Amino acid sequence: MPSVPYGWYAVLRSAELPTGKVVSLHYFGRALIAFRGADGRAAVRDAHCPHYGAHLGVGGKVVDGTVECPFHGWRFGADGRCVEAPFAVRTPKVSIGGFPVREHSGLVLVYVGPDGPGEQVEPGEPGEPGEPAWEVPEIEEAGSRRFASPIDDTCRARIHIQEMRENIVDESHFHFIHGQSEPPVQEWREDGPFAEARGTISRRVFGWDIQNTFDAFMYGPGVMVVRAHGPVLSVTAVALSTPVDDRTSELRMLYYLRKPRRLPFLTPLLKLVFRAEALGEVREEVRIWDHKIHQARPVLLPHEKGIRALRRWYAQFYPAPPGGVARPGAGVVEGAGMTEDAGMTEGRGAGMGKRAVEAARSEV
Repeated sequence: MPSVPYGWYAVLRSAELPTGKVVSLHYFGRALIAFRGADGRAAVRDAHCPHYGAHLGVGGKVVDGTVECPFHGWRFGADGRCVEAPFAVRTPKVSIGGFPVREHSGLVLVYVGPDGPGEQVEPGEPGEPGEPAWEVPEIEEAGSRRFASPIDDTCRARIHIQEMRENIVDESHFHFIHGQSEPPVQEWREDGPFAEARGTISRRVFGWDIQNTFDAFMYGPGVMVVRAHGPVLSVTAVALSTPVDDRTSELRMLYYLRKPRRLPFLTPLLKLVFRAEALGEVREEVRIWDHKIHQARPVLLPHEKGIRALRRWYAQFYPAPPGGVARPGAGVVEGAGMTEDAGMTEGRGAGMGKRAVEAARSEV
């Protein structure tokens, strides 16, 4: 599998990118920097200066909304173009590659498209992804006072991000990792780059069996929003999976716990209980991921229907093979089909986006 499927990825939380600071990053197998331009908008660019190769994030600084190279003082704007080169008769017409960027829901998102991350290029030459045909909708819980500030948990594993996403539809693992008595039955819907998995799970908390529903909205390969509701606790989990390099992926989880309406002062206690119950399970999964291999043709049991459905949908985010089109679901030894709902609203993501907004607003 290509290491970087096409789509939107979160590389920072907004609070991690203050004005006037250059932040070093490493994703998609390359060194990157992030900074804010003169208008305050976030930019994510290649980290190395085209002049002599210095890393702009190591000693570089923001000057008047541009990033200044620490070695020879060359400056680059938020669009990547060189705007100043000391001692040059004319400013060189060079740029540093970058990505389309969106910022909302407290996240800085970048788009990796068919042209891949930008290279150091002459203006007007290809080298940056084209403008995306779809967007990640805003996550309303991120700005709602009815939800506590998120529990932020980040881990990295030697696994492809596709398999991180397959975790949500891997029915059998819910028994062995999450204490579910039986594999849950899920409903699957898809609409272009968007998909949704719905189901019910039973969790045992301090000796009590508690029924919870979950609704997982997937926005391409890098962003998933899971809304879980139960009699004790409602949680929105934002799962951000991002390729680091050819062998490593990052999973950043932001858990937004809904404050009890009548007892909001219990929120810190609920956070402690949630950490004790949930984060250990994630670490157990990471330990397994670190040592598993990718099975291109897994032998699936009849009830293990979700992986087949997700792989078929996920195939659209990879480049088509030479002379052909990627075959959805290729490489899976099939069981029966997952429960699916084909009655989607026409238009790319229109129905799915509407459902996600309604689900969020019901809680916000």
